[in-house]
Amino acid sequence: MDTGQFSQSQMSGETFDFVCTACEQENKTLEAVRYCVECVGYCCQVCTDLHKRFPALKNHNLLGVGQGKQANKQPPRLPEFPTERCSTHVGKVLDMYCEKDDVVGCSTCISKNHRLCPGSQIHSIPDLIGALFNLSNSKKVQSQLKELLVSMTTFGKSKDAKLSALNGAKDIMLQKITNFQKALEAAVKKAAEMSKNELMNAYKKMEQEILEDKSDCQKTNDILQNTSDKLNKAEGNRAQHFVLTKLAEINISETEKKMTEQKKRIKSAEELSFSPNQALMDYINGLQGIGMVVGELQRRSDLYNIGGSKDINIKVHDDSKLCSAAGCCITYNNELLVTDYSGSKLIRIDLQILNVIDFCKLDSIPFGVCCINKHEGAVACGFPRNMIQFVSLDKKMVPTRKIKMSHNCYGITTKDDKLYVTDYKSSLYVYDMTGRLLKTVSHDNTGNQLFYDNRYVTCNERGDRLYISDFNKGIVCLDGDENYLSAYNDKDLNGIDGVCVDGKGNLFVVGCRSHNVVQFSEDGKKIGVVINQQDGLKNPSAVCFDKKLNRLIVAMENSNAVKMYELK
Repeated sequence: MDTGQFSQSQMSGETFDFVCTACEQENKTLEAVRYCVECVGYCCQVCTDLHKRFPALKNHNLLGVGQGKQANKQPPRLPEFPTERCSTHVGKVLDMYCEKDDVVGCSTCISKNHRLCPGSQIHSIPDLIGALFNLSNSKKVQSQLKELLVSMTTFGKSKDAKLSALNGAKDIMLQKITNFQKALEAAVKKAAEMSKNELMNAYKKMEQEILEDKSDCQKTNDILQNTSDKLNKAEGNRAQHFVLTKLAEINISETEKKMTEQKKRIKSAEELSFSPNQALMDYINGLQGIGMVVGELQRRSDLYNIGGSKDINIKVHDDSKLCSAAGCCITYNNELLVTDYSGSKLIRIDLQILNVIDFCKLDSIPFGVCCINKHEGAVACGFPRNMIQFVSLDKKMVPTRKIKMSHNCYGITTKDDKLYVTDYKSSLYVYDMTGRLLKTVSHDNTGNQLFYDNRYVTCNERGDRLYISDFNKGIVCLDGDENYLSAYNDKDLNGIDGVCVDGKGNLFVVGCRSHNVVQFSEDGKKIGVVINQQDGLKNPSAVCFDKKLNRLIVAMENSNAVKMYELK
């Protein structure tokens, strides 16, 4: 703007009709000799010379200062040339427009990405700005921008509210964890007090027995001493001596009998002992926490893609039969357990080196397998003996206790200290860890049969959903209290077998006859086929997911290998 007319020099007091606009902004008062139409301001001799030196200023229209005053009455139109820079080709200006695709770009972008567009629809923006601007919906876009700015501001405030609510929820959950920790400590303290009371009761009983024996010993000792004294005094009176001798023989016999009886019940300090509940300690050490933490930010709703695959050999050195994997699971130590029903054994694999590191023979044919804790696994075994076989998962796998069942055992999982077992038919059985039957699930609340040929069972991270695969029916979903919620299937699946979750709201379902794995959301919406026969699957049976490394492991029938797929 023209701000330089009639100013007085600060240095000399000299008054100029026009002063340099740029210099005046720096508190310098220099006489203007030219007026720049494009800069819309007066220029001193130095600024005029700068216009002649710099290429970007050379084409500016420099007028006499008198003409500048006249020009200022009608502000000149600035040259219409875009100044926005390309984010891809740094330094280049977005000065080209593709009418076909309705996008702007720099000359490089247009030549690379729009080379197939008709040349008649590629325009230089400065050359056709009049026509282009008339065609644009600038006012509409500005209105939309304003509306979006308002919406985004509101949206941002809603995020602030959510963040505040999240922080509040975090504090509440931390307090719940602390309260539960205190309750656990109180429960452990109560159990410890019960053990102490039991110990003291045993101690007092043993102490009372020992004190009674000690008192009896003292009385017997007094009788024996008295008899001995009388015998000593009876010397010379043979009749009295004879009588006392006979009485002493009776005392000796009775004392020896008492001593024999006391020796049988004599208790040493070693007999008072305490054996810690190692199973309880192992269970606690195997816990990954004292509850289930669920964060919605961990959810995933898009289809997984295969990043790579590997075969893991499951054949052990003394195998002569072809392996046939029926079940698999990931341990708390991130190892892989695989059941081989053709060889009646459980195999353990190191998922870092992808080699068999251990195996153990089982008394019956194994199918499903799950981890109870860090130190113990459970295998569902069928013919010839229906049972749940527990296996120690320490340095060497060893079969331990077993629970015999009156029904066939096929799929198995655990949650909330309960075992869920399918029977390869029409029922899901719920047991506690001692084998006590808690519940049998066969029908929904209207009496309709739920299963016809059930196979495997799994639960989600929160523990509020159970998923049971049925070979022909599909997936049956129950809530955390084993009540029926829904059932679903898909045309891409044939012969539904294994099932597992990814911990992010997704379900992987195996199609044995369709030789694939299909991904579903927790509510039964199909997301897509993750793995198919072209990816190396043939007769897949069971499936498990490595949540730490995003790897899906698929067991297969009649194969000496299981497939491991890296998902992304």
